[in-house]
Amino acid sequence: MNKLKFLSFGLSRPPAKARRPARRYPWLLIRSAGIRFALVYAVVFGLSAFLLAISLWYSTLGLLQRQVESAVRTDIAALLEHETIGGLPSVISAIRGRLADAGGSDGIYLLADPSGNRIAGNLDRWPVGLNNDEVWYQLPVSRNGESSIALLRAENLPDGVRLLVGRDVRARAQLSMVLQKGLIWAACLMVVLGVLGALLIRSLFRRMIGNIATTTRAIARGDLARRVPLTGLGDEFDELAVIINDMLERISRLMDGVRQVSNAIAHDLRTPITRARTRLEDAARYAREPAEMEQAIERAMLDLDGIVAVFEALLRIAEIEAGSRRAAFAVIDLAPLLRDMDELYSAVAEERGLCLQTVIQAPLPVLGDRELVQQAVANLLDNALKFSPPSTVILLTARLEESVVEISVADRGSGIAEQDRDRAMERFFRGEAARNTSGSGLGLALVVAVAQLHNGTLQLMDNHPGLRAVLCIPARG
Repeated sequence: MNKLKFLSFGLSRPPAKARRPARRYPWLLIRSAGIRFALVYAVVFGLSAFLLAISLWYSTLGLLQRQVESAVRTDIAALLEHETIGGLPSVISAIRGRLADAGGSDGIYLLADPSGNRIAGNLDRWPVGLNNDEVWYQLPVSRNGESSIALLRAENLPDGVRLLVGRDVRARAQLSMVLQKGLIWAACLMVVLGVLGALLIRSLFRRMIGNIATTTRAIARGDLARRVPLTGLGDEFDELAVIINDMLERISRLMDGVRQVSNAIAHDLRTPITRARTRLEDAARYAREPAEMEQAIERAMLDLDGIVAVFEALLRIAEIEAGSRRAAFAVIDLAPLLRDMDELYSAVAEERGLCLQTVIQAPLPVLGDRELVQQAVANLLDNALKFSPPSTVILLTARLEESVVEISVADRGSGIAEQDRDRAMERFFRGEAARNTSGSGLGLALVVAVAQLHNGTLQLMDNHPGLRAVLCIPARG
């Protein structure tokens, strides 16, 4: 039976022996993002330092090489000119003069006959391996009985005589050794600095990720007040922390809103549901005529229609906040829309003994949803009509101010206390002045949702007396 039960549940394993702790191998450290960033930094730093060292090496030695070659070419050209003017004796005299000059101590000269015997110069013999003319050679030579290293170049003269000119490059070889040792030490230092920099980057990365992980774990345990700490340096880590904290603040507000909405729904809908049930129950027990039953059912239906209207408003707000209507945005002019609303609501205001005055500039271009903006302005006008005393004026204005379309609805009613204005835009909030009026407390919440969908704002201000609601939407140029 146990075996069949194990097979029937499909793919789970026996709990006692199946799960073994995963072994950790050193190569798995590469799975750490911090180590990967550190390795990338170390590699980039090392390559940059290596390329800099190689560039320094070749630029220094290359400069010396070019200087030596230029000096040898100049010397050869001068000696060939002596040969052209004065023949071989002039060349011999020029070579002896150069060797007698104290500044020519690194110069190497050899003038040899066709048999290879020295005619003039400071080399003991023709260097072994130097066979071609007009080609650069770097060979060991013996100069005045001393071994040396020379950069040499040979030229042919008339009658089979050969001229060899060069420079002693022992100093350059010594400099090369000094540079080589310096670069080796610099490479070691670069490796140490690269490792230290990699460790520092890994530490910074782990600290930031650790702060985020600690905060998210605390939030997962229910501590919604926890936030990612800032370093105070204003760097990218602080920018990331600010973004995450803003996101957490929004999540916290949404959670509070969900709780408030749940409580408000339970509180506000309990009364009409209870009233509808009581009426139907009374009708079922005590109605004696069909007319009484129909009247009770109609009243219950009105209560239920109010409940349905509340849920429809909630669903509409949720749809707006989800941003699903943004795909239908288009560039629209609000001026004609507001004039149409003026004609409609002027008649309604006149029936209630009020006066609706409008001041609408044109054009008022925005990128948005015409229906949603119309619904938002209609909610503001409905509130103004509802709370305005008779024989007062409601002012609807719309203007373009600094790339923002500003729509204002001002009334002369009881207004909203300053301490309640922020809460007035929450769902189901009803101030003291609205306790005895019809409504669900969702009108301003829908206006706020429309404003946020259009990257705008809703502001509630004192109209002295009354309330002035200002809906701002970015203009589209």
